[in-house]
Amino acid sequence: MNQKPKINTEQPQQVIENLSTAVLLLNLQRLLVYMNPACEELLELSATRHHGERIDELLPTAHQLMKLIQKTLDGGHPCTEREMPLTLVDFKNITIDCTLTLFDDLDRNQFIMIEMLPMDRHLRIARDEQLNTQYQATKELLRGLAHEIKNPLGGLRGAAQLLERELDSDDLKEYTQVIIDEADRLRNLVDRMLASNNPPQFELVNIHQILERVCSLVSIETPEGVNIIRDYDPSLPELSADSDQLIQAVLNITRNAAQALDGSGNITIRTRPLRQFTIGQKLHKLSICIQIIDDGPGIPSDMLEAIFYPMVSGRAEGTGLGLTIAQTMLTQHNGLIECSSKPGETVFTLLLPLGTPDKEYS
Repeated sequence: MNQKPKINTEQPQQVIENLSTAVLLLNLQRLLVYMNPACEELLELSATRHHGERIDELLPTAHQLMKLIQKTLDGGHPCTEREMPLTLVDFKNITIDCTLTLFDDLDRNQFIMIEMLPMDRHLRIARDEQLNTQYQATKELLRGLAHEIKNPLGGLRGAAQLLERELDSDDLKEYTQVIIDEADRLRNLVDRMLASNNPPQFELVNIHQILERVCSLVSIETPEGVNIIRDYDPSLPELSADSDQLIQAVLNITRNAAQALDGSGNITIRTRPLRQFTIGQKLHKLSICIQIIDDGPGIPSDMLEAIFYPMVSGRAEGTGLGLTIAQTMLTQHNGLIECSSKPGETVFTLLLPLGTPDKEYS
């Protein structure tokens, strides 16, 4: 006869303590009863310190979560919200899948259990895959454009030179010279489009020396009303990179920021380390994060998704190649460029891994 297994009443709590899913318990007065370690890490709160406090005081800006709690209490049945934005106490924004459930303990006391699964890494992987797909499409587009443009340009330029030799009038030669000059301009434009596809020459470099070089170049070009603010983390180690390519990539973005300010404003260049950070589908133990932030008017929302494509520019005189080239160079360093923008704040984030990845996600 099989005996029933003995159950240790401490086992359920031990299981919850070791879950990677964040679990939070509230009583019906919305006072904090319990948080597992995953929840403490996610919300950046201490279960011991905040025990017995109201959830709306712990997370005063998490309005959507408060509505979901009320909905669960009113309906008496579980509620789930996918990809719900959640604002933490330091105004940091995260994205979670959230499930709320009402349950009774052995003493018939009711509690609200909130399960939160952070989705930021999954969303980042999906976004990085989209950026990589966009990069590959851009790369093929550039190759196709180069082939289709350079061949007829050579014939056009040669024909103009032959025609110029047959002309006696200097006035008419001016027209052939215009053709030659424009053909050269277009050829140089195509060469610039393809220059970023050259393989990088890796060596150990100091990222702050690269950024200082960019700052000196931009300072010369910009009016006195544009301020460059450095916010460096001096603890960052050297990385293996092509210094010329990184200078060009950062310079392209910083120049765009300066032009967006139209003579007055601030550009902040910030560096920080990122630990256990996913770039693309690869988890890196340590990465470098470079942010170029301006307080200009922002990028129009209808343009934001296309800014890394060639020939997309917010300025009439722009070629629309600066960000395309920067993205290509970062990709050759196994890095990424991300952008977020709103009026008064545009942030370009450059992510560069240090060393080989610890883990690759499929």
